[in-house]
Amino acid sequence: MKKTGTAFHGIAALAAAIGLTLALGGCTRIDATSPSQARDHAAAGAPAAFGTVDCRQAKCVALTFDAGPSENSPRLLDILKEKKVPATFFLLGARHIEKYPDLVKRMAAEGHEVASHTWDHKILTKISDGQIREELSRPNEAIERLTGRRPTLMRPPQGRTDDTVQKISKEMGMAEVLWSVTAKDYTTNDSALITERVLDQVSRDGIILLHDIYPGTVPAVPGIIDALKERGYSFVTVPQLLAPGKPEPGKVYR
Repeated sequence: MKKTGTAFHGIAALAAAIGLTLALGGCTRIDATSPSQARDHAAAGAPAAFGTVDCRQAKCVALTFDAGPSENSPRLLDILKEKKVPATFFLLGARHIEKYPDLVKRMAAEGHEVASHTWDHKILTKISDGQIREELSRPNEAIERLTGRRPTLMRPPQGRTDDTVQKISKEMGMAEVLWSVTAKDYTTNDSALITERVLDQVSRDGIILLHDIYPGTVPAVPGIIDALKERGYSFVTVPQLLAPGKPEPGKVYR
């Protein structure tokens, strides 16, 4: 694996491989809101405010990518543009946003949702309140400088959150977004296996977790998109998935 910002994740991936199950298990105790609940909470008859897809009617799914940008992101953006598929990018600050600022700008310019995965991938439930605020504020400021828009969504590393993280997220105007589908692409470079894992798990309102930093992931994306389109899915960003509901600061969505 090249040391281009993925070196950190080569180490972190081992922890993630162990910690992800714990994180998801722990999150069952969190009061998480599903996309359908978010839509139902909106005013009856409210228009879907994002784009042309209304996920109250259409069978929607959201592709999300963590821990970029990376050297693999240009190819991924080319694929998404060719397939006319929007995605949600949860970006890391250190060695990623700061290394690939033009890719952050491109993501926003091409209609993708640009969100935060913290600055340095610290586990938020294990650090002080001040460190949590720094982990969340630094990528927000960097993304806003590059795109003109401050993120309103964040994904906590390994999906680990608690009452303190939610309280600080609310103060900072951010909602947390977890996932319902994971390919565990940090455990394999086999693109066919990554595709199979996604297709085996996905259902309506699925939030798919992938990482474009790993070499097997981006080659799997065209097959994932084509197979899900054949199954009748429409691809949307996370805000589109919740519309006409809106992500509420301090809430957790999955």
